[in-house]
Amino acid sequence: MGPACWVALGSLLTLGAPLEGRLVGEGDAGFGECNRFFYAETPPAGLAAEGHVKICQRSDGAERFATLYSTRDRIPVYSAFRAPRPAPAGAEQRWLVEPQIDDPNSNFEEVTHEADAINTVDNLGSKQALNTDYLGSDYQRGQLYPFSLSSDVHTAIFTLTNAAPMTPTFQERWYLNLNSLMDRALTPQCGSGDDLYILTGAVPSDIKVRDKVTVPKFVWLAACCAAPGGGWAMGFVKHTRDGDVIEDVMVKELEKLLPFNPQLFHNNCGEAEQDTEKMKKLLEMVNQVQDEERALQSKESTSPVPRTSSPRSALLPPEASEEGTSFSRKLAGFIATPFVKLFQFIGYLVVGILKNTVYLLWYVTRQVINGIESCLYHLGSATVSYFLAIGEELASIPWKVLKVIIKIIRALLRILCCLLKVVCRILGIPVRVLVDVATFPVYTMGAIPVVCKDIATGLGGTVSLLFDTAFGTMGGLFQVVFSVFKRIGYRVSFDNSGEL
Repeated sequence: MGPACWVALGSLLTLGAPLEGRLVGEGDAGFGECNRFFYAETPPAGLAAEGHVKICQRSDGAERFATLYSTRDRIPVYSAFRAPRPAPAGAEQRWLVEPQIDDPNSNFEEVTHEADAINTVDNLGSKQALNTDYLGSDYQRGQLYPFSLSSDVHTAIFTLTNAAPMTPTFQERWYLNLNSLMDRALTPQCGSGDDLYILTGAVPSDIKVRDKVTVPKFVWLAACCAAPGGGWAMGFVKHTRDGDVIEDVMVKELEKLLPFNPQLFHNNCGEAEQDTEKMKKLLEMVNQVQDEERALQSKESTSPVPRTSSPRSALLPPEASEEGTSFSRKLAGFIATPFVKLFQFIGYLVVGILKNTVYLLWYVTRQVINGIESCLYHLGSATVSYFLAIGEELASIPWKVLKVIIKIIRALLRILCCLLKVVCRILGIPVRVLVDVATFPVYTMGAIPVVCKDIATGLGGTVSLLFDTAFGTMGGLFQVVFSVFKRIGYRVSFDNSGEL
């Protein structure tokens, strides 16, 4: 069953068991038991603000997904869930409200129908959207977490805390985008999908429905695959303007588009361990989904197909569409229904075959064109690179020759400069000095005899002085000795004369 069929079922089916929507207190960490719907059990950082309430959506005794709801805009900020699967059949739809948002003292411990809460819940609708807010407007209750992605008919997705105003056309496109991305891109590139974490959110605009419920400026989706061996992270944005195709962006770029610049995934979804090959394959499938949406929009703009029923009728109770139907019309419809279904089946089959044939031809043509473009691009790049290299070499030859000539001229100039310096040094010496240097040998040779004579005279004088000194010394000694002996002899002679 294709995505369109799941969307159709999603708009007709609903809950088959009691639903619970536990409001998480401000003192509780994260979303309590619903933390498992977030990567690393860590909710986005930076999106929670004043007027936001955390809801752990439960049903049949189990947690289904988590929602951060804005009581100011009356739309969800985001919903978080995991491992989407195609939805099975269920009961007729009922849009439910969360009584504890408007009345914290309410006795209701689970979400309930709006009609059951009108007389028992104080200030119902003061902080959340109601079904009556959409009546008579051009908007429908669009789910951030579509029913077509739920694997459980008991999932609490038909709560108004999971809905934002969307036009019928935009709602259909959004559901088709989500189903195509999940079935063909996100889930296949993340193993079985058990390690896939999904955030879908809405950014409010300045437009309000009945001056109460804010219309989204754009809706977004962020996916984090934490599969063993390498995961990935990817973001998507779809503006509510007609004709806009869903855009793929990196998660960091998506965070810059959101209020308060939050961090959607803890540690950027394991950024250091992400698998680039899976990212490439993922982007290829996303591009196919985008191209198919463009082709579908182009086809509808050129040959629009009238609808047999308004999409808004899927949101009204079955009784309203059946009022005034006569018995004969019912009988005729009962008889004609098998034939109508048969013709519809044949028509769907033929359209499907033609559509798939066109897609196949378009895909083959695109691959051929891409291959030719790639070859031409590489050939052109190689040719341009070759000629650029040759041109650079040819252009560099005159420059290199000029550099050599300049170096030679510089060397010659340096030699000439040195010669000039030598000449200047020579010319700068006085003439007298030059004459003295020139006559130095002559004076030297002429002075040698005089020097020798002076040396001989000095030596002779020295020897004579030595002899004079020696003889003088000896004469003095003899004189002293003679004087001593003379005095001694005189005293002896005197003593002898006395004795006599």
